[in-house]
Amino acid sequence: MSKATGEMVANGLIQGTKAESKQRKKGFFFEMRRHGALYSMFIPGAIFLLIFAYLPMVGLVIPFKYITYSNSFWSTLFDSEWVGFYNFEFFWDSPDLYRIMRNTIGYNVINIVLGLVIAVSVAIALNEIRNRKSAKTYQTIMFMPYFLSWVIVGYLAYAFLSPNGFINMGILKPFGIEEISFYTDPKYWPFILIFFAHWKGTGYGVIIYLAAIAGQDQSLYEAAAIDGASRGQQIRKIMIPLLKPMMIILTILAVGGIFSSDFGLFYNVPLNQGVLKETTDVINTYVYNALMSSGDISLSAAVGLFQSVLGFFMVVGVNWIAGKIDPESKLF
Repeated sequence: MSKATGEMVANGLIQGTKAESKQRKKGFFFEMRRHGALYSMFIPGAIFLLIFAYLPMVGLVIPFKYITYSNSFWSTLFDSEWVGFYNFEFFWDSPDLYRIMRNTIGYNVINIVLGLVIAVSVAIALNEIRNRKSAKTYQTIMFMPYFLSWVIVGYLAYAFLSPNGFINMGILKPFGIEEISFYTDPKYWPFILIFFAHWKGTGYGVIIYLAAIAGQDQSLYEAAAIDGASRGQQIRKIMIPLLKPMMIILTILAVGGIFSSDFGLFYNVPLNQGVLKETTDVINTYVYNALMSSGDISLSAAVGLFQSVLGFFMVVGVNWIAGKIDPESKLF
C-alpha cells in the first residue's frame, strides 16, 4: 500500500469516526426530545436513590472503626480509630449466636414457603370469583392489614393474648379452661409470629399474583376449554406454569433478606419481653438491644454489613440455581 493510499484510508477512518460520533450525539438529543417526559419522571427517583442509597455508602467504614464522637460528622467518621474486624467479633463470639441465627433463618424460611403458597392460593381463589364486586371486597379486606403499623398490630395482639385479653377472658374462661400466659411462655410464639406475619403481609403478595394472572393470555384458557379441559386442569396446566417466573423472582428477592427480619414484627408483637427471647429474638432485635445497652453504633453497623453481604451471596446463589432450573426465570 502506498503512502498516499494509507493517508486516504486513515482520513476515511477519522471522518467515519467523527460522523459516527456526531450521529450518536444527534441520536442522544433526539431521544431526549422524544422521551423527555419519561426522563423527567425518572430524574426524581434517580436523585432519591443517589441521596438515600449511594451517598450513605460512605458509612461502610463505620463497622471497621471504634467511633469516637466529635463536633462534626466527617471528623467523627474519618478520625475515629481503625479496629479492623473487632466489631464483627462481638457478634461471632456471642453465646446467643446459635439462637438468634436459628430464629432468623428458621422464621424466614417458613415465611418464604408459606407466603408463596398462601399468596398464590388466595390469588387463584379470588380470580375464580365471578362476581367482581365481591372479589374486590375480599381483596380490599385482605390488603387493609398491610397498611397497619406494627405498633398497632402489637397492641391488637396484646388485646387478644394478655391475661385479661379476648382469648383468656372471652373464650377460655367461659368454658372453664385454664388461662394461658402467652407473654411468659416462649413455646406459643413461633405460631403467633408466623400468624401475624402472614395476616399482615399476605394481601400484598396476593395483589402481585392477581396482577400477573390478569396479564396472562386468555386465549390459552379458551383453547383449553374447547379441548375439554376442566377449570382445575386449566389452573394446574396453564395458570400456575405461567405464574412460575413471578414466583421464582419474588422468591429470589425474599431469599436475599433471609439473614434479616422484620424488626417491627419481632419487637412490637412480643413487646420485647426478655422471657420470650428464646423464640422471638432475631438478629435485628438482638443488635438493637445491644446498641441500646452499649451505645456503640459500630457494632450494629458491623452486623448490618454482615447481613447485607450474606444476602447478596444468597441472591446470587439462588439466582444461579433458578437459572439451572429455568434459564428464563433468572434475574440476571
